[in-house]
Amino acid sequence: MKLALLTAGGVGSRMKQEVPKQFIHVNDKPLIIYALEAFQKHPDIDVIAIACLEGWENVLEAYARQYHITKLKHIVPAGETGQESIYNGIIELEKHYSKSDIVLVHDGVRPLLSQDIISDCIVVTEKYGCGIASVPTAEAILYSEDNISSNKFYNRTKLQRTQTPHGFPLGKLGEMHREALKRNIVNTVASCTLAIELGQEVYFSLGSEKNLKVTTVDDLDIFKALLLAEKGK
Repeated sequence: MKLALLTAGGVGSRMKQEVPKQFIHVNDKPLIIYALEAFQKHPDIDVIAIACLEGWENVLEAYARQYHITKLKHIVPAGETGQESIYNGIIELEKHYSKSDIVLVHDGVRPLLSQDIISDCIVVTEKYGCGIASVPTAEAILYSEDNISSNKFYNRTKLQRTQTPHGFPLGKLGEMHREALKRNIVNTVASCTLAIELGQEVYFSLGSEKNLKVTTVDDLDIFKALLLAEKGK
């Protein structure tokens, strides 16, 4: 089986909104529904689970019914960190599915992932044991100790910017999180960095500049512009 695990535990402080960013409406539709619809539409995805911000579970269920997200089968409490939210989802999925089943972990505020991104993540995960959506780095990347100045840069041709989904077999992902807890790794940025911290190699799958993570007002403006452009087509 192919499972999707979305994280939706953010409070959206950078948005300066009373509503958590994943529930902000854009064109009369909650942000998270865009991502859910992508997984709902994909023929290879069997089940969707969400780690949801506490107190918003009923709202999420209502939206899922309204927008016919029939693959949503599991809602678990989000954690204090993204790592904890993912682990909460893993614990629930392990109760119902096989260790060999593929799980795609995705940010609930990445609303524009394409069907091709989902498909390629699955293919790469099945071939190599993990698949990390990513894009090449086009910008000059500078290192700074104080965020004021820099005297060091990185060769951008050697750098990849990761996105989500991150694909892993369910059993492998669970083992990673349990091993991380043993080593007191408790607030890693993402599943790909967690794997690397544990000494594993990760493999890249298809990403897109359109697969943006909506965390700021500027991101929201870009998302609205992309939707308008798609509508124009």
